[in-house]
Amino acid sequence: MVESKIRRQEFDEQFRPRLEKLATTNLADACDKVGIRGAVIGIRPLFGSPKVIGRALTIKITASGMALASRHLGIDVIALAERGDVVAIDNRGDLYNNCWGEILSYAAREKGVSGVVIDGAARDIDACQEINFPVCARGVVPITARGRIMQESFNTIIRLGDVQVRPGDVIVADVNGVVVIPPERLEEILGAAEEIAAKEAQMVSEILAGGDILEIDKKYSYESMLKKKE
Repeated sequence: MVESKIRRQEFDEQFRPRLEKLATTNLADACDKVGIRGAVIGIRPLFGSPKVIGRALTIKITASGMALASRHLGIDVIALAERGDVVAIDNRGDLYNNCWGEILSYAAREKGVSGVVIDGAARDIDACQEINFPVCARGVVPITARGRIMQESFNTIIRLGDVQVRPGDVIVADVNGVVVIPPERLEEILGAAEEIAAKEAQMVSEILAGGDILEIDKKYSYESMLKKKE
């Protein structure tokens, strides 16, 4: 098992409150600024659920065949989960096979899991919405995973889109998309994101006060805002 570690208490006390104030757009810009590939394209909430923030628990999916699943995919990471964690599932962007549904959502919610982020499809979204368990995915299908796909591994390095995800990496998902942040760069990325968000808030304030957009854009050097300081 490969894992980048940050303790839950440390994360919840020092970092979660700051992440709650930032959009994934701020965090994606900050990743660009510090030179990290962190933004995942095309995975979004399947209903109007709360923002998802937490440390990653990972699942990798493969096809069923002569080797068959011995048990329900996903239950291993749910058993390991601590309150606030995020389940991340690598199903290679598959839009035809479901890899998360109602039973897993109920079990994850009872463990205090923050939500699930899927590079693929999910089902039972009506039930997930009813219990307000956040599901972010590429699509929705009605069919079961049984006999079609199965869990290849859990809590190993996976891929969401073009982004590597290790167990313990920080995941943030909202209506704009998903960002993955290495814990060892979290403070740096948070600082950059907060600086970007503050500048953009100042720009909006000046626009609403009647300022000229050309002058405001020039004042804040919007196009060069993400350049590293020399």
